[in-house]
Amino acid sequence: MTKPDLKSFQTRMDKAVAALKEEFGGLRTGRASASLLDPIMVDAYGSHMPINQVAAVSVPEPRMITVSVWDKGMVTAVDKAIRSAGIGLNPVVEGTTLRVPIPPLTEERRKDLAKLAGKYAEQQRIAVRNVRRDAMDELKKAEKDAHISQDEQKKMGDEVQGFTDAAIKRIDEALKVKEQEIMQV
Repeated sequence: MTKPDLKSFQTRMDKAVAALKEEFGGLRTGRASASLLDPIMVDAYGSHMPINQVAAVSVPEPRMITVSVWDKGMVTAVDKAIRSAGIGLNPVVEGTTLRVPIPPLTEERRKDLAKLAGKYAEQQRIAVRNVRRDAMDELKKAEKDAHISQDEQKKMGDEVQGFTDAAIKRIDEALKVKEQEIMQV
């Protein structure tokens, strides 16, 4: 074993921040967004497929999403998947196209979404802290096995803590932006 690779831990922390931003993309604000339908899975051809693999999703106007289903036989499956996704959307079927109006959010729903955003952020903070713990354990082991000196362990530990602080700061900033977006009327 050589010196622990701190870049791999930083990469894992960056992935936690990226995952949070992806989760935030699926949170509905007052505006239509194609990423709103990304987490929806459709029962297609005997398996679960993401909606973007059976249809084209577009946003022609701020409060409307259109879903153009490629296979005529899949229209009802896509309609059912959107309705049962639990995001409060009711598509209108027009041939092979589904028009999905985005209703304005109530104050109560906005607060619920802000809480959910906070929960997502906390999950990713925990993930970042777990990466820090793994890094610190690896540094202690490397020092115990005499691969690095105690001074190097301390210096590298401070570097890992810096990565952790930066990642958590980015998570907090992303949460603040998302909460403002949700609460904006």
